[in-house]
Amino acid sequence: MAYRKLQDLPSQSLPREKLLRQGRHSLSNAELLAIFLRMGIKGKNVLDMSSDLIQSAGSLDALAHMDAAEIADICKGIGMAKAATLSAAFELGARALRETMMRRPIQTPEDVYDYLTTAMRWRDRETVLVLLLDTKCSLIKPVEISSGTLNESIAHPRDILRPSVIHNAYGFILAHNHPSGNPAPSRTDDLLTERVRECAKLLGVRFLDHIIIGKPTEMACRNYYSYNHPNGERLKEAIKGRPLYY
Repeated sequence: MAYRKLQDLPSQSLPREKLLRQGRHSLSNAELLAIFLRMGIKGKNVLDMSSDLIQSAGSLDALAHMDAAEIADICKGIGMAKAATLSAAFELGARALRETMMRRPIQTPEDVYDYLTTAMRWRDRETVLVLLLDTKCSLIKPVEISSGTLNESIAHPRDILRPSVIHNAYGFILAHNHPSGNPAPSRTDDLLTERVRECAKLLGVRFLDHIIIGKPTEMACRNYYSYNHPNGERLKEAIKGRPLYY
């Protein structure tokens, strides 16, 4: 029997009741999605529809980074209203994660990657931003500098350094994404890093690292490149007073 509405499912299978009875962590990804979708379509119950949606996207992570139009496009019958609901739910989760990360000291490139990955790795344009840090390695605020093209970002050292001066930051980390997913630095990245290093030295601003955000692979769940150190072993030392570029 194909159950179209969520409330038509057997009581032991109702995701909302299961959540209230056993807690949210007891639900599968499909069950959590079903609570937002509420209703399936003709010939397909809402749980099957949720499972198909994740499968069509490739993974829950990939689905979470789609906009509403993309979600509606990969699942026939979902409609823009439900797609918008899912998109909003995923964005709330991402923002909650970033708030949590802001309360933690940033001491390694992995910390930077974890904070930025939800916002940057799926962007289809190169985006440059800086993370401003205080003396305790805590994040003062992130500042987006520019958004470029598919394979090139446009940023000037003065724009990169200005936020650190305005907010009296102890130091800053430069970061940008590679839409291709490959975080290997280009010659342009190398030149920008060198120019920022020189300008930061003149201004007496601590340039702690330049990190390129890629996309996860089978070999690396955290896929990034750190100019400070690929393994992140020296960023903590830099923040403590021995910045790599100053």
